[in-house]
Amino acid sequence: MANISFGGLGNGFDFQQVVNQLVAAKQVPIDQLSANQQTLQSKLTDYQTLGSDLLALQTSAGALNLSTSFDRFTASSSDANVLSASAASGATPGNYTVNVTQLAAAQQIINKATTSVASTTTSIVSGASANFSFTVGSGTQQTVTLASGASLDDLKTAINDLGAGVTASILNTGTETTPAYRLVVNSTTSGTANAITINADGTSLDFLNTSGTGGTDTLQAAQDAIIVLGDPTGNPVTIQRSTNTITDAIAGVTLSLKSKTPAGSTDNVAVGIDTASIKSNIKALVSAYNTIVTFIDARNTYDSQKQLGGTFFAEGTPKTIQSRLRQALTDDVGGLTGLTAVAQLGFQTQRDGTITIDDSKLDDALNTNYTGIKNLFIGQASSTGVGKRISDAVDALDAVDNGALALHENELTTNISDLGKSITQKQDALSQYQEQLQLQYAQLDGLLRQMQTTLTQFAPPSTSSSSNTSSSSSSSTA
Repeated sequence: MANISFGGLGNGFDFQQVVNQLVAAKQVPIDQLSANQQTLQSKLTDYQTLGSDLLALQTSAGALNLSTSFDRFTASSSDANVLSASAASGATPGNYTVNVTQLAAAQQIINKATTSVASTTTSIVSGASANFSFTVGSGTQQTVTLASGASLDDLKTAINDLGAGVTASILNTGTETTPAYRLVVNSTTSGTANAITINADGTSLDFLNTSGTGGTDTLQAAQDAIIVLGDPTGNPVTIQRSTNTITDAIAGVTLSLKSKTPAGSTDNVAVGIDTASIKSNIKALVSAYNTIVTFIDARNTYDSQKQLGGTFFAEGTPKTIQSRLRQALTDDVGGLTGLTAVAQLGFQTQRDGTITIDDSKLDDALNTNYTGIKNLFIGQASSTGVGKRISDAVDALDAVDNGALALHENELTTNISDLGKSITQKQDALSQYQEQLQLQYAQLDGLLRQMQTTLTQFAPPSTSSSSNTSSSSSSSTA
């Protein structure tokens, strides 16, 4: 719009103030539309937050709708210095006597002191080249080829670069003043099946003792872990494995061996149901449910003094959501015997609609009727468990085509968009109206200016001027 201003030549009218007031009057319904749009936007934001809370509840319910969530076990060792134990799905509660009689170890060999070298850079290849070959267990033979003049450092690096189940390091078995460097070859895998075999050595280290003065020393022999399961005075079972982490001796239990069982003692491994984990999942479900109830209640209020309702006041959708979730959580599960409702686990509905749990009652049920709790939440062939019912309820509420929450959010989004279009149209019309007013009153201001100028030109002479002329004439006659 053009920048039109008024002259203000003393005509008694402030045309800009008139224009501003007329425009302000037209702005009132636009401001009301904007306020309505903001109210709807706040409401939509709250419904979107409610939708996020529903998804969080569905996630919590999903953790109680799977057998794997209940088939959790704990395992503990009576002597953590000897071994530790952990349990996974497939374990069976029970107590097991375990004695560790031998730990698994990886082989370590070193060339004889007679073939040591005074410096790690001393040449160990006398000819044009030399091969060093080895095999780990029944694996493929590995070979490194050294050029003339290659050193102990070169051999160590070449072996490590292979990445073939063996690492090499250098050990000084001499003194500071008279060093004696030797090559240590380590198997990276424990167990007798992973022992190292030197197949060829063309260096002066002479691992194969072709000279009669070479050969190897064993720093650590390759050996398997050995444990004895059962009472040593009865008919125990001896188990031998290549590693100190044994996963297949007790079903679903991993044993991590640390040391041999002291003479005259035994170690006990106890496997039980992980009730703490299950209880945590149940409490997480209740917490997610209470978050939704509290969120809705906080917005379903009415201030009688301000005569103003909360975001969800007189809204049917939040009530529908609460009702369906409450039914999914608290109604009896058909097709079950014994435990048929969460109330039997200590669930109690408070006056505000939230749920509390009697911990002692829940603990007692977990310890005495684990299967009943599992069936209550995941259901059976003839029943739909609480976890599935809640998950299904959330899906139904959020269904794109007919879900109560989804439909209401779509309606709000459409209304907000329509208001935005209406506001834009009315704002454009107001701008045009203001421009027309500015132009009209600018023309009127110019017309009044012209009239004032004209009136000034045709005004009669002032009285003071006539009196002066008459006085002058009288004085001349005398």
